[in-house]
Amino acid sequence: MHIDFVEQSLRDGQQSLWGMRLRAYEAAGALPYLKDAGYRTIDLTGAGMFTVLLREYADDPWATLDFLVAGLKGNELRSGLRTLSCVGFAPTPQVIMDLWIQTLIKHGVTSFWLYDCLYDMPLMKHMVDVVTQAGGQAVPAIMYGLTDVHDDVYFADRAREMASWTGVESIYFEDAAGVLKPERARTLLPAIREATGTIPLELHCHNTTNLAQHNYIVGVESGFTRLHTASRPMANGPSLPSTEAMVTAIEHMGFTHSIDTSTFEPVAAHFEQVARDAGRSTGVPAEYDPRMYDHQLPGGMTGTLINQLERHGLGHRFPAVLEAIPKVRVELGSPIMATPFSQFVGVQAVLNIITGDPYSMVSDEVVHYVLGHYGPVPAPVAPDVLDKILSSPRAKQLQDWTRPEPTLDEIRAQFSPGISDEELLIRFMMSDEEVDAMLAKGPLRTDRRRSTNKVVESVVELLGDSRGSKSFSVSTPEFSIATSRGA
Repeated sequence: MHIDFVEQSLRDGQQSLWGMRLRAYEAAGALPYLKDAGYRTIDLTGAGMFTVLLREYADDPWATLDFLVAGLKGNELRSGLRTLSCVGFAPTPQVIMDLWIQTLIKHGVTSFWLYDCLYDMPLMKHMVDVVTQAGGQAVPAIMYGLTDVHDDVYFADRAREMASWTGVESIYFEDAAGVLKPERARTLLPAIREATGTIPLELHCHNTTNLAQHNYIVGVESGFTRLHTASRPMANGPSLPSTEAMVTAIEHMGFTHSIDTSTFEPVAAHFEQVARDAGRSTGVPAEYDPRMYDHQLPGGMTGTLINQLERHGLGHRFPAVLEAIPKVRVELGSPIMATPFSQFVGVQAVLNIITGDPYSMVSDEVVHYVLGHYGPVPAPVAPDVLDKILSSPRAKQLQDWTRPEPTLDEIRAQFSPGISDEELLIRFMMSDEEVDAMLAKGPLRTDRRRSTNKVVESVVELLGDSRGSKSFSVSTPEFSIATSRGA
């Protein structure tokens, strides 16, 4: 059997470890090696990455995407997309969803993994059709959760339905929280394989409990032929298994692959250097923590939640939040703990602890969720919790809410005439002030030599050499610097 690999260093690896903060010039050095490494697909982007690049750095996300696509020419490139929204947690108008897909395809991203943790199957089918009609490849996702609601039959039935849809290129299984155990994998993954016939199956497991590579072996034995991995510095912990480790395992099992292993070292060296320069951490195998199976927080959200608590002087309450999350998750109907529902559950646990009066304060998103506006709730919400939420004034205001569906012309009328689809989308996603700051910043920085300390080291060496120059100066429209060596 031949095993293909889906490369995740540039998307989920850096999302899980670095909070989606990988910039164009930081990716540059890895692109020539990733381009020719032999990956089946390279997962590249998503609306969340657009938001972080623009909001944190005023980097042009479309220029960033074009730079990455050009550096990976000849590869199938992928973006993730929730079925109900492409930015934030609120439902996005369908015309914006359609335009987002069409514009990404225009820029060279043609594969879309589509997920809906509430399994609104008609909506998922609709989005598969949208992607297919736009000329893309649709890859619907089975999102795993450890609950009393989602048994093997539940997941297999949904996979079977997905496999019947026209335009589905493959089916993708994700364990975002890293709570799938090999024992469960040995029953669940064969059930999905049996239910889906011959369509290719992909496996994407986060290594939060250090069991993902074992689940990958079970998956391959069960007939899954595409594994999601990342370069070792971008792998493990809240990220995915490393490509290096899984290629070795696949070869040991007697299977073939198409990866050029000579690319491993330069790609890993590049990301290690980026991490040093930016003061970021690289992935390390996680220690076993049994609490993971209770709270089921995705790795990326764990770091974000800690940061937010610390920002408000509540970092010491994190253990209490972890302890509260399992109860809140069950009370809210046992949603799969992945975006956006892991955020809903985590924030509600924080509010319950801060107020001391559970559900006396509830976000609009949770109100929408219990009202069914995000899709079918997996299990009944606890009656006392439901009564408390629905009796609030805000719930009464939102009771009859429907998803806004303006036309594209109506949305365009809110912005300056003649703006491009690309600018329209980012202005819809972000504030005008943020987009204006991006436009005022000028060309995107892509030269990786400016991203490292090697330039500084070279200057130091130049000035430190008694035979060399005695002064050094640089001047640009943005800054000037001059140094000299004393006699």
